Amino acid sequence: MWAYIIRRVLATIPVMAFVALFVFSLLYLAPGDPAAVIAGDQATPDDVERIRASLGLDRPYLVRFSEWVFRILQGDLGTSIFTNLPVGHMIAQRIEPTLSLMIVTLCLALSIAIPMGVVAAWKQGTWIDRAVMGFAVLGFSVPVFVVGYLLAYVFALELDWFPVQGYTPFAQGFFPWIENLVLPAVALGGVYIALIARITRATMLEVLQQDYIRTARAKGAGQSSILFLHALKNAAVPIVTVVGIGIALLIGGAVVTESVFAIPGLGRLTVDAILRRDYPVIQGVVLLFSFVYVLVNLGIDLLYTFLDPRIRY
Repeated sequence: MWAYIIRRVLATIPVMAFVALFVFSLLYLAPGDPAAVIAGDQATPDDVERIRASLGLDRPYLVRFSEWVFRILQGDLGTSIFTNLPVGHMIAQRIEPTLSLMIVTLCLALSIAIPMGVVAAWKQGTWIDRAVMGFAVLGFSVPVFVVGYLLAYVFALELDWFPVQGYTPFAQGFFPWIENLVLPAVALGGVYIALIARITRATMLEVLQQDYIRTARAKGAGQSSILFLHALKNAAVPIVTVVGIGIALLIGGAVVTESVFAIPGLGRLTVDAILRRDYPVIQGVVLLFSFVYVLVNLGIDLLYTFLDPRIRY
């Protein structure tokens, strides 16, 4: 088991190295000269060259990349071009809203999607099954921003049940905190719920055909015990896999959701940085999101060893 864990941890090192190379290359992959874009249309050639020198674009690529990686390893993500604030400080100021939104969305999605998928498999071919699959198709089809605007219009503007936009820190109380996150979490969680529900249903349908399920029924086990103790436990590996993969949906959807509901999180910071061509901020946020995604998938891989001991070998 420990050998498997060590191998999985070591396997993340080349992945993060590749991610760091790609993130750093964003400055070079962007269309046009970054220095000219930052300087503006009215800048003189001397102004552009001065900005190029401040960005280090006049030095060799490998030299700049080595220096950047060395600073990253020391916890220095660089300095914003426009605010002159450390990127790490800017991320720290914005991380709570994004983290809160993702946690609430994840809890909401798991508490809804898994029971939906289990019940749909149990009631295969009935109107319940068709309703769940219809919702899954709808969840995949409607963009996050459309759902967000509809929820804001109906539940915030018309019914006045929730705030239209903004974020309240958790330190100011649980209920004000969760009140601001309900609509964004529902909008962001729609596609995630649809994904998990479909995978749960498909996996449960396969598991419910196994011999040990028929044996459990023959021994008189209750339906809820068969579904949630016997079948769901053995269907957990594919479900956990799609939960880990779906973290990418949460990260990408958070950018759109925070823009719709004016949440001052990392998504809004990313959008603002892209519009202003603030490359150090873009690099820092993308590197953080990539690291979180790799870390989550590492955790999912390690969780496999507890769900299915055969994977250890």
